[in-house]
Amino acid sequence: MVLDDLGSSLRGTLDKLRGKSRISEEDIEEIVKEIQRSLLSADVDVSLVMELSDNIKERALEEEPPAGTPARDFVLRIVYEELVALIGDSTELPLEEQTILLAGLQGSGKTTSAAKMAWWFSTKGLRPAVIQTDTFRPGAYEQAKEMTERAEVDFYGNPDNDDPVEIARKGLAETSEADVHIVDTAGRHALEDELIDEIEEIEDVADPDTSLLVLDAAIGQGAKDQAQQFDESIGIDGVVITKIDGTAKGGGALTAVDQTDSSIAFLGTGEEVQDIERFEPDGFISRLLGMGDLGQLAERVERAMEQTEMEEDDWDPEDMLQGSFTLHDMQKQMEAMNNMGPLDQVMDMIPGFGGGIKDQLPDDAMDVTQERMRTFSVIMDSMTEAEKEYPKAIGASQIERIARGSGTSEDEVRELLQQYKMMEKTIKQFQGMGSEQEMQRMMKQMQQGGGGGGGGMGGMGPFG
Repeated sequence: MVLDDLGSSLRGTLDKLRGKSRISEEDIEEIVKEIQRSLLSADVDVSLVMELSDNIKERALEEEPPAGTPARDFVLRIVYEELVALIGDSTELPLEEQTILLAGLQGSGKTTSAAKMAWWFSTKGLRPAVIQTDTFRPGAYEQAKEMTERAEVDFYGNPDNDDPVEIARKGLAETSEADVHIVDTAGRHALEDELIDEIEEIEDVADPDTSLLVLDAAIGQGAKDQAQQFDESIGIDGVVITKIDGTAKGGGALTAVDQTDSSIAFLGTGEEVQDIERFEPDGFISRLLGMGDLGQLAERVERAMEQTEMEEDDWDPEDMLQGSFTLHDMQKQMEAMNNMGPLDQVMDMIPGFGGGIKDQLPDDAMDVTQERMRTFSVIMDSMTEAEKEYPKAIGASQIERIARGSGTSEDEVRELLQQYKMMEKTIKQFQGMGSEQEMQRMMKQMQQGGGGGGGGMGGMGPFG
């Protein structure tokens, strides 16, 4: 994911302080130099890097750490707070009637972001509409129409009209019943006077409440000039960073936020219409430093369970804690996990599992795990309902039949059954917890032990 290299580098730098109760000026100098290298290699602007590193150095040398706080945790907290201050607050987007204008270069991901944002607003109980005004790029109308259909939101565009200003005017009228209007504009391969003139005219017609600049995470140092020019033209209220699921460095997008004196509104985290996150600086930086993001994790879990239960009304997750745990339950759990998104993103949100632990895994470890889950699902589809309800009764002949029917090997079927036994054992441990007080005690132990990169900071916030 974007900035993964930066996060890994920062965590490695801070790990040099493990075991120290006090830090010297030499320690701080070394840490600051490493942070500077990490940020510069991530394409963060030089002036921002120097400002941030100076602030970290000054605070680390002048502030007195709380009694009993390890040196690493003390510096980690300073780095966390300064990175959050650098990024600033999330762009204000009230859940009410509004018009949003999207700007950006061609290929930045505006059309995809428009549909994703519309989907996000629809999950909050609002009725959104996307208005496609891009008459320059071939296929823009078809892409927008297809994406909004997948998002199940209103859409207006006219492939027979080559006047984007007129499309914007008519689109706003035709979708007047919508609560949120998202106006997608044309991009070019580079900033051109024609593009600027066109978007200024559309802005006059749309009269947006918010103008968002859409930036590819790979934009690099070029983001600074681009952000400045768009800001001077229409005024930028926030930034949408797209394609952060790739290997891009991402520092240029952070530079653009500072350059426009704005903030980040959304993060595009994948190719599906649901792959979008409302940006929250605390959680983003917490994930970056390997401390998890329980807020975003809870939102994904809730969404995944809703989607899973919609598909199968007769399945209640709470039943697992009351009676027997079956392969039917396991399959639904796996569907819920798939609905939460890529496993590497989910791991980043769990305190103690992202960051340091993920750094130690092979690059393809998450892909292998997801492929394994897909294989398990195919195997279970080849089982009878009786076998799903009573997996312990599955014998050698049944394993052979299931493997043949699913196109998998007998070893893979046995691996699934072994995985089931492990999960059943875990569920029984939950069933045996007894009182609510015991459950609370266990959760507290998990939080204290799950701080990972945060040194025991795995509570509802990174520091507690």
